[in-house]
Amino acid sequence: MTATSRQQQQQLWNGVGGEAWVQSQALLDQMFRPIEQRLTEHVLAEPAREVLDVGCGTGATTLAVAECLGEPARCVGVDVSGPMVQAAQARAAQSGMNVEFIHADAQTHPFEDGLRDVIFSRFGVMFFADPVTAFSNLRHGVKIGGRLHFVCWRRPEDNPFMTAAERAAVSWLPELPPRDPTMPGQFGLSQPERIRAILGASGWSDISVQADDASCVFPETELTHYLARMGPVGRALQTVGTARREQIIDAIRPAFSPFVDGALVRFTAACWWVSARNDSESWRS
Repeated sequence: MTATSRQQQQQLWNGVGGEAWVQSQALLDQMFRPIEQRLTEHVLAEPAREVLDVGCGTGATTLAVAECLGEPARCVGVDVSGPMVQAAQARAAQSGMNVEFIHADAQTHPFEDGLRDVIFSRFGVMFFADPVTAFSNLRHGVKIGGRLHFVCWRRPEDNPFMTAAERAAVSWLPELPPRDPTMPGQFGLSQPERIRAILGASGWSDISVQADDASCVFPETELTHYLARMGPVGRALQTVGTARREQIIDAIRPAFSPFVDGALVRFTAACWWVSARNDSESWRS
């Protein structure tokens, strides 16, 4: 990947992408709570006292793990998005828990060598411009025998809810770029063989990639908010006038009818649950 793609991700998450997540914090926390709970269980299965949440966003997963681990565990979240880190820091201050949030690119940030027991992530590791460099950098921050746990999306065709808006909007927003499973983005780690190759090249061992689904739900009254802000369509809608934005939302909303169940929106998140271990002392000088 090029420096340009890295710069594009930084611009996205420090601009319209990051702001959308902050504005949708409560909705997304509710939507992905089943995944947060399952990921927390994976982390708690390890003897963890030093943990790192990569792509922590507005801090929901970091705070959930910190609450379960309690003192004297040290939980740190890192994200490239300044707006999201600011939101996470505000939540941490309100909670009073021992949590730290860092605004940095986890691909290059100089983490302390061999400090962490566990690194984990909920949908936060698919955006690296150079994933081998990024996962190698993260591994250097893990103790010998320490673990990596993350969840990422399976293929677009396995996640019809996540792609419904762009399929419905194709005639309205023809400039939307096609999904590329080899590029940074939501489905950037959708191919299991690519995950294994990246982690293997980064020095991780005991790599496990398991398919599993999660049932997600949120209020139907939040569907318009979701369409107007999230994903490629939501970002594109921020660049058009109010009248055209409303016109496009009205046109694509029927595509979500299969997911509406009375007062709720229900969908299946088709995910890869990935784990690996650090068996190398290559970070030692």
